[in-house]
Parts: sequence; C-alpha cells; structure tokens
Amino acid sequence: MMNSDPSVNVAIPKLPKEISGLKEISLNLWWTWNPRGKNLFKLLNSYLWKESGHNPIAMLKSMTQNELDRVCKDESFMREYHYVYDMFQMYISDSNIYADEPLPVAYFCAEYGLHHSVPIYSGGLGFLAGDILKESSDMGLPMVGIGFMYPQGYVRQFIGSDGWQNSAEEPIEKDVAPIERVLDDDGNHFTIEVPFIEPTVYASVWKINVGRVTLYLLDTDIEKNDPWDRQISSRLYTPDINQRLRQQIVLGIGGYRVLEELGIEYSILHLNEGHPAFALFERVRNFMEKENLSLDEAIEKVKQTSVFTTHTPLQAATDVYNFDMMSTSFRDYWEKLGMNKEQFMRLGINPDDPNAGFNMTVFGLNMCNNRNAVSKKHSEVATEIWQHVLPVTNGKKAVIDHVTNGVHLPTWFGDELSTALITLLGEQWSFIQDDTALWGFMKEIKNKKLWNISQNSKVAMVNFIRERVRIKYAREGIDPVIAIAEGVLLDPDILTIGFARRMAEYKRPDLILEDLDRLEKILNNRDRPVQIIFAGKAHPADMTGKKILQHIFKAAQDVRFHGRIAVVEDYGENVAKYLLRGVDVWLNNPQIPMEACGTSGMKASLNGTLHLSVPDGWWPEGYNGKNGWSFGAEPSDRTKDANALYDLLENEIVPLYYDVDDKGVPNGWVEKMKEAMSTISPEFSARRMMKDYLRKFYIPISKELQNDKNNKGKKK
Repeated sequence: MMNSDPSVNVAIPKLPKEISGLKEISLNLWWTWNPRGKNLFKLLNSYLWKESGHNPIAMLKSMTQNELDRVCKDESFMREYHYVYDMFQMYISDSNIYADEPLPVAYFCAEYGLHHSVPIYSGGLGFLAGDILKESSDMGLPMVGIGFMYPQGYVRQFIGSDGWQNSAEEPIEKDVAPIERVLDDDGNHFTIEVPFIEPTVYASVWKINVGRVTLYLLDTDIEKNDPWDRQISSRLYTPDINQRLRQQIVLGIGGYRVLEELGIEYSILHLNEGHPAFALFERVRNFMEKENLSLDEAIEKVKQTSVFTTHTPLQAATDVYNFDMMSTSFRDYWEKLGMNKEQFMRLGINPDDPNAGFNMTVFGLNMCNNRNAVSKKHSEVATEIWQHVLPVTNGKKAVIDHVTNGVHLPTWFGDELSTALITLLGEQWSFIQDDTALWGFMKEIKNKKLWNISQNSKVAMVNFIRERVRIKYAREGIDPVIAIAEGVLLDPDILTIGFARRMAEYKRPDLILEDLDRLEKILNNRDRPVQIIFAGKAHPADMTGKKILQHIFKAAQDVRFHGRIAVVEDYGENVAKYLLRGVDVWLNNPQIPMEACGTSGMKASLNGTLHLSVPDGWWPEGYNGKNGWSFGAEPSDRTKDANALYDLLENEIVPLYYDVDDKGVPNGWVEKMKEAMSTISPEFSARRMMKDYLRKFYIPISKELQNDKNNKGKKK
C-alpha cells in the first residue's frame, strides 16, 4: 500500500501553529464550494486573494512570515478560522452514508472541471465529472476518480484584432495548484509502468483531494520516458491519432493499474465516455487472474459490474482507431487474455461501418450492460443511432437508459444567494436540496431582495469584464475598438443576454446575428435597450468554429451596435461563474438533436438567470412554460429559429424585463426567476443525479454482487 503525504506540496510555506490548518484546507477543494471556506482566505488578505485569482496556495506562498504571524493576533479572524477548520474536520471525518451499499465506485474520465487552478478540463464533460466527485463526497458515496494531469493543460484563448482565435498553452503551475505527489513506501514519487506499450512508458501519479473523494492523475511527462512518450499526457484531446490511442491506453489500462498497485478495492467501474474504455480489458484480466474465471465468465462479470455513460449524439463524434494500430498495440494483450484477433476486434466494430476500425463507444456499449445517456431526449437519440450495436434479449432490443445530468448546487450558487438561502433555510439546506417542497420557500424571498442580489451579480460581472480589458490594455496597448468589442462599454443597467459555451457549428453561436438590421433595432431601442455577451473557445483544430467566433467579433466591432455586443476572451470556470450569475437571459440554440444534455443552463437557472433555449438536451424535461422560454422545433431551421428568437425578445422578454414598479423592480420578471430557481434547482441537482445512478445502477449491481457472494458461500 502506497502513501501520500500532504507535506509533499512544498509550495505552502511553514505556517504558524495557530493557523496550521490552513494548509490542510487549501489542499482540499472542499473550500471551493463552501462560502465560509472561501471567505476565510479572503479575510486573511483580501488584496492577495484577488491578485492570486482566488487560489489559496498562491496567496499563502506570497505572504511573509510577519504577515502570517500578525494574523494570528487578529481575534476576529481567529474565531472564523477555528469555526471553518472545525467545519472542515467534521465534514472529512463524517462516516460514509453508503459505506456498505453500494460497494465502492471507480470513476474514470478524461477530464475534470474542479477549479481554475487545475486546468485539466475543456468544457461540459469535465465539469460534469467534477460535480460528480463533489456530490459523491457530500453524500458520503465511496468513490475514487482516475484522470490525467495534462502538464500543458488546455489551450488559453487569445483573440486577435481581426477576431481570429489564437491559442497558447496553459501549463499547470504545480507549485501553486492543489495537487500532491503520491509517494511510494520509500518516499519516492509513485510511478507505474504502463503495460503493452513499446518501448516501455511510465506514468507518475498525483492526487487531488475533492472533499472526501480522491482523484488520482497520471502524468507521463517524467524523465524516465523518451521525449515522444513524455508528450502522451501533455495535452487534453491531442489531435494526433497515434498519440491519442496511446493516451487512452495510459488512461484506461494505466489508470486501472494505479488502483491495483495502491491497493484500492472497488466493485463498480464507471466510465464517463469512451476515452478510458480500455480499463474494461484490464478488468477482464483482473477477474481471470484474481478470481480464476474463464474468459467468458470474466467478460460477463465485467458487463454486469460496469457502467458506461455516453455523451455523444452522433456516431461521427466517437474515437475510432484503425485495425492495424490496434493490432500493433494489443496483439500481446489479446493473447494474454486467451483471445484471437477476430474476437478482440469484434468488441469494437460498429455494424453500421464495420471497416472503419475499433470504435471506443461501441466497445463501451458492448462491454457494459449498464448504459446511460445524459438526458431523456438523448436516450432516445442514442438508442436510435446505436440500435445495431445494442443486444437483443428474448426478441427485445435493449434501450440506452438515461440519467439526466445535474449540477453541484453549492459550487454553482453565487455567494450572496447562498447566504440568502442559509438565512432562509438554515446551514443544512444542502442536505435536502433535491426535495422539491423545500424550494417552495423561494417565494418567501422578497422580490426587491432577490432583484438586488441579481443586480449586484450583474455589476460584479461587468466590473470583472472591464477589469480584464483594462489589464489587457495596460499590457498590450490594444486598439480602443478592440476594447469596445471585448466589453468595456457594457452597461449593468440594461437587459443582458449571455451566450457562453464551446464555439462549435452545431451550437449555432451566431444564430442571433442572422438578421443584423432586426437585431440592431432590438439592441438600440432607446427606452428598452439590450446587450449580448458572447464567450467560448473553438477547438484548436476547428476552423469552422474559429470562423464563427470571428464573425461574432466583427459584429462586436461594428459601430452601429453601440458597444452592445461583447466577446469575453478565454472562457473558463472563473469567467463562467461571473456570466452565469450576472446575465439576465441564458441563450442556448443548438441544432436539434445535437445537444446531448448541456448543464450551463441549469447553473444559470439556479442563480435566477432565465433560460432561453430550443427544446433539446435537458430543456424538454426542465421547461414548464413559466420558468424560462422555449423556441424552435425539430428539425431545426436557421431562418425560422432566428425569427422565433427575435419575436420572443421583442414581444415578451424585453417588455417583461422593463415592466417595473415604482421601486424599479420588475415583479413579473422576478416571479419568473423564482419559478426557475424553485423548479430547476432540485430536479437538476447533482444530488438527484447521483441518487438516480444509485437507484438505476450502483445499488442493483451491489445487490447482485452480494447475492453472488452469498451463493458461493453456501456452495462451500
């Protein structure tokens, strides 16, 4: 059994004994979803807290010993420190709610969105995985995560004066990130040898504490590896197909080996998308070697005890590797398992395109009896597109079930709103967050108070965007027209629409720009003006996405829009939180049915930002006619959808926003905010999502395993 010692993160200075617990708190992301945890570091030094980008490790590293000693004499700070540290200790030491049932879950994913100090995510898939770890921690669900370190992180976005997206690496600053080396018994950085890659590839192991859940990250950027092999884990979603295959071997097979060598026992393997699916092969090998099962018995047990979640709404978006590549990498592997090439390859062949190669999604669907899509609509779409892959039992075709995504409420609620909820419901509100009756209390918040919270969030967002532009201007001396396009003229007093997500063609980011003359009249209405904020990155290899972003940026530079279109550069977790809480309307208009789920609209809605969306992904389940707006129909028609969007804005949304009482409060709008918050928060929480996983998959698997164990015991 290996060990990990918090002291191996040497970035944190030696703290006075009186506040030594700050080190422990800063190395556990628990503080990121607890307002008093965040506020504790702000109280320590508000200026350095802002300068560090809300990174407690970076802040502590920049403080002098005199400053640290001085704060120990601050009675107000010390009272809060002891309270927060006691809260943290109680949380960490609390016994597991699900200690016996279900048995532990190993969760594998290619990316995790946890905090901007650890840029190992690109978008929604990663934030979902991060929220699953956080919610599992809150529920006491025994889970362990496996992912990649990605030393070079994901790309940072820089938009040139011509509107073209330029990219730069965003390396992880390991000395100020909440990560720790995992040490072996000799005190060295724990490193594994990844099997079946020639020449030999090694991966060192790091960990992140996510409350009571541990996330282990593999890193091939170590001196033991050749330069080419060091690059395997360097970048998220590498476009090089050979390197991508090797990356997924390291993630799946190497990740499985990490858990084996650490002695971490678990009974359920949950794969989030196809990227880590090679772990299924290691699971087969493990059952054959450890439980003396035959190949067929081991495969059947893997199918029974593994969960595969697909996020893909079309076949073309899956990873497919040609048979020669697979043969080169796995010839020894299938021989070790007692398989021949045909048996091995058949597990990943798509009947709709059998010559394409080994399909990772097909492999996951074939090797897991427990399959789910991420919304009810996506279940229908996924079942249809994979109908020829799904097995037939007793003449009946299998269906891909659904567990609609949810979001971790404590993470995504704004701090001021969280405080209001605590005042209204008490400190323990999060324990019953998925109880729909609880959210009826939202109606008790005074309209004026909720409106003020909303407006404060908008002011904070506008100030945040302006400050980013100011800093960029100070560093680069940008053209004033560029400063206008990036939001320097944004007005916190007018209706604000936000569109923030990946810049991909199917998401139709520029739909609202379809008729510029009509849009100009909406934005520049003298009595009821409107502004739009865009944010999002195109994939580095997506030229179409970059052209769409350029089109939007050109519109933002157009003088006739009076600075009421803005593009916020380098969209990420921190920017997202400001936008989700600060805009009034969250726009979502993908081409139906291309949105598997989408979670940003959930995060916006729980903060009172009203969702304006086509009926795709989660919205058909969430929309009740009173908690937002829906427009468009399937099949999507760009012209019709744009006109429907303009009609809604002109005839309903804008008039409702500007219909205010004598105190300046738009009561009809605020009532709609309350409806959104009270109906969407419980139903689309990560708590509800994880209970669905428990009910549909984890607990039934556990019971089946327990029955097998009991039956074997009786036979003995």
